[in-house]
Amino acid sequence: MADMTADPLGTELGACARGDRQALKRIFDAEAGRLVAIAQRIVKRRDLAEEVVQDGFIAIWTKAHQYAPDRGSARGWIHAIIRNRALNMLRDGSREDLLSEDAIQSLQEADQPESVLTAWAALDRTSRLRSCLEGLDQPKRQSILMAYVGGYSHGEIAGRLSLPLGTTKSWIRRGLASLRECMA
Repeated sequence: MADMTADPLGTELGACARGDRQALKRIFDAEAGRLVAIAQRIVKRRDLAEEVVQDGFIAIWTKAHQYAPDRGSARGWIHAIIRNRALNMLRDGSREDLLSEDAIQSLQEADQPESVLTAWAALDRTSRLRSCLEGLDQPKRQSILMAYVGGYSHGEIAGRLSLPLGTTKSWIRRGLASLRECMA
């Protein structure tokens, strides 16, 4: 069995396996830049590459106990996780339907799917729901309508708006919280 002390990342992975969160932070500080670059070469977009790395670090944390130094370097193990996550994202294909930057800037209600437009137009102008939805900023309102009227998943919304998945999720979560507060 290889000596983990000869591989600082291997030592940090061992600490992660024992629940040391600071070890994960040290791995992140040492490797995140390289990992984002690897993921970006595969997925071709910085925002998706960052998402791959975020998901990868969750996997590194939860699977650190599976690292075996006698089977390869810790760096190779970490890079393989990121590479595999990036390739899985490409295979998934859910982010292929993207809008250009200009399209995002000029995105109006007419650019939205028919069901979303129809539902928005069908709301009574004096209804409480319409009033509360109008109180939201445009991106949150659009994300909520796409999710709950159009039936899009968070990933599909992120792909259509060319946004990071985390941003889309937080817009929807915050928008729903504002709606609940307004409707109460």
